[in-house]
Amino acid sequence: MSTHPHVTLPADGGQAAVDLPAIGQGTWFMGEGLAPRRDEVRALQQGLELGLSLIDTAEMYAEGGAEEVVGEALVGRRDQAFLVSKVYPWNAGRDGAIAACERSLERLGTDYLDLYLLHWPGHIPLEETLEAFQRLQEAGKIRRFGISNFDVDELAAFHGLPGGEACAVNQVLYHLGSRGIDYALRPWMRERGMPVMAYCPLAQAGRLRRDLLSQPALLEVAGELGVTPAQVLLAWAIRAENGQREVIAIPKAVQPAHVEQNARALEIVLADEALARLEAAFPAPRRKLPLDIV
Repeated sequence: MSTHPHVTLPADGGQAAVDLPAIGQGTWFMGEGLAPRRDEVRALQQGLELGLSLIDTAEMYAEGGAEEVVGEALVGRRDQAFLVSKVYPWNAGRDGAIAACERSLERLGTDYLDLYLLHWPGHIPLEETLEAFQRLQEAGKIRRFGISNFDVDELAAFHGLPGGEACAVNQVLYHLGSRGIDYALRPWMRERGMPVMAYCPLAQAGRLRRDLLSQPALLEVAGELGVTPAQVLLAWAIRAENGQREVIAIPKAVQPAHVEQNARALEIVLADEALARLEAAFPAPRRKLPLDIV
C-alpha cells in the first residue's frame, strides 16, 4: 500500500475495508468540449499513474459525457481505479435508479461501480432510493452506496432507514473558504466513521470563491513551503485531526502540471503553526450555516 495519506472506507455489506488516496480526481465539466477530449482522457490516466486512483463522475456531468471520457480513460485500466458515479434525484426511484445505473455502466464501459451516490436530495422517498441501491448491490452492479449534498438532518434521515447505516460517504462542497460543514455535519459523520468527499476543494465555488487563492495567509504558507496556494488548499482539506484523516478531496485537472501538483499535494505536511495561521484567517463557523451547494 502507498505510504501517501489515505482515508479508509470501513468494511460493510460484504465489502472489505478499502484504503483510498486522500486526493482523488473529479470530472465535473469534462466531456463538454472545454478541453480536447484526448487531454481529459490523458489527465485521468496520468492521475492513476500518480496514485490518484479514485475517479468521481456523475450522469449529470455533460449529461453522461464525462462518464464516457472516464470510460475511455479506463480501457485496460479498470482495476486501477475506484470508480464513483452519481444518480440524478429524479432518476433515483425504486426502478429508475437501477435503469440510470445501467446507463452509467454502459457509458463507463464497466460492469460495476465501486461507489454510487444520490447526487442531491430530491422528492423521491429515500426508502425507494435505498431499496434500489440495495438491489444494485445484491446484483453486483455497485459495491457501495452513499449520498451527496446532504446536510445533517437529511443525512440522519437516510442513515436511520433500515440498511441506511451502510451509507459509505457524503460528498459535499468543502474548502478553506467554505467551512460550514465543520459545525455540525462533519462531527456527526465523524461519530459514525463516515468519510467526507470534498468537491470544489480548490474553491471553484462556495462562500469565498475566487478570492481565496489570493488571500495573504494562504500565499504566505504556500511561499514558505515552496508550493502553490492550490496545493496548500488540498493539503488543508485532507489534514489529519486527532490522528484521523477523514476527508477525500476530488479536484478536477486537465493540464498535466495541475495533475502532478494535485498528486504532490499528498506529500505536503502542514505544521501546527501553519494550520493555526490558516485557522485564524479562515475560522470554522460558530453556528449552523446552510449547506454550501453548487
